[in-house]
Amino acid sequence: MLIQPILEALNRLKLPGMALALSEQMTHSAAQTLAFEERLSLLLEREQLHRENRRLTRLLQLAQLKERTAVIEDLDYRSRRGLDRAQLASLASGEWVRAGQGLLIQGATGCGKTYLACALAHQACRQGLSAWYVRAPRLFEELALCHADGSFRKRLATIARIQLVVIDDFAISPLGPRDRNDLLELLDDRVGLRATLITSQLPIEQWHDYIGDPTLADAILDRLVHRSHRIHLQVKESMRGRTAPASKDREAEHD
Repeated sequence: MLIQPILEALNRLKLPGMALALSEQMTHSAAQTLAFEERLSLLLEREQLHRENRRLTRLLQLAQLKERTAVIEDLDYRSRRGLDRAQLASLASGEWVRAGQGLLIQGATGCGKTYLACALAHQACRQGLSAWYVRAPRLFEELALCHADGSFRKRLATIARIQLVVIDDFAISPLGPRDRNDLLELLDDRVGLRATLITSQLPIEQWHDYIGDPTLADAILDRLVHRSHRIHLQVKESMRGRTAPASKDREAEHD
């Protein structure tokens, strides 16, 4: 049997997973004893897996997660920080992302906010959903540059299409008038349509005063707080200061 033309045809048809699986089958005598339907099923499964892995790789690259190895499975529930297993299991399903809801994670520095946010974004990517991570100061800096070069509306439209936007370190630096307006524009495009995750050291009840302008603060919080899930992380000791086995306490090294 001339296998090389078949492999070339599969690659031309953009079926590299099937081509690789067929090559492997030809080197294993056990596979050649299977019925045609069984071998074809294995080829199709490999192609599907290959495409899923490739899509996940692409989504994770686009997400630009700060904690690239953060995963739900490595969350640490032992430090009594306020993590609720039932709530996290519900969030891990991704339904809140598909429903365009919000998630607000508040807690002191070092309690694991960034890790948790990135783990949930990673979980969304696993489910084929697009995500993007950005720290709040860099977000406002980027939008200011977009105003300068005339690409602001185009950038907002791009962000509006992302299914989960993670804004880390909200309220860590002062908001200027343009920042407030830009945040309102960004959130207005997403409310009820796309999910937004915010992490902050500042308690949520103080966000209104932080935003400053009462009218804009009312509008921003109306879009941000309503219909949002909340997680308040509490910890007496900074997670950064703990030492723990790498397999289960990777989260302990990050905010």
